[in-house]
Amino acid sequence: MTSTKGQPADALVVVSHPDPGSLNHALSQVVLEAWRARGHEAVLLDLHQSSFNPILDLDEARGRASSDAQIQAHIRQLQQARLLAVVHPNCWGAPPAMMKGWMDRVFAPGAAYAFPKGEDEGLAPVGLFSGKRALVINTSNTTAERERDAFGDPLERIWRDCLLGYCGFAEVQRLVFRVVATSTPAERDAWMQTAAAAAIRLGEPVREQAAAPLGTSLPQQ
Repeated sequence: MTSTKGQPADALVVVSHPDPGSLNHALSQVVLEAWRARGHEAVLLDLHQSSFNPILDLDEARGRASSDAQIQAHIRQLQQARLLAVVHPNCWGAPPAMMKGWMDRVFAPGAAYAFPKGEDEGLAPVGLFSGKRALVINTSNTTAERERDAFGDPLERIWRDCLLGYCGFAEVQRLVFRVVATSTPAERDAWMQTAAAAAIRLGEPVREQAAAPLGTSLPQQ
């Protein structure tokens, strides 16, 4: 994975929304620019613009390595990145189909996680993404109280525990911006600032580690 400078990228921003003029796209761009401004080599992956195919093939469904060149490239991107941001709306308490397909196909066995005995026997997995840091940004038309009381916020569990934590991410931060349908321009501007600030905070330990001389021990975050 290379950045616009042709250098290896350490940060990946993934957005899933069919409208390039959406709030989700604006938020993903803010995160991308915040990381680049802090010296990270960051790239944007727009799943709709790139015509990503979210459908698992037979080999992938059986836990075998994908033969799809696009999936292989995305896996390499994710493996190389030390920072990950994902941006998408809440769709029935889950990621939209395009993002869910990206999760299914790219967080693949042998790439994102493995098993102690080499195959799935129901034991706890070994996450292969130790040390990576993630920012999850969701947009919603449900109030926080109703999301918590009526639905239990399934997206929180999906991202933090069922995927990123499962695959070994060291830190997961999540932002939810709501209620989009009734939001004002001022509220949206504030959301942009909040997203940028969160991205900068998340990326700072990675930037400091990259800038430290070889052999320097940095404080644990």
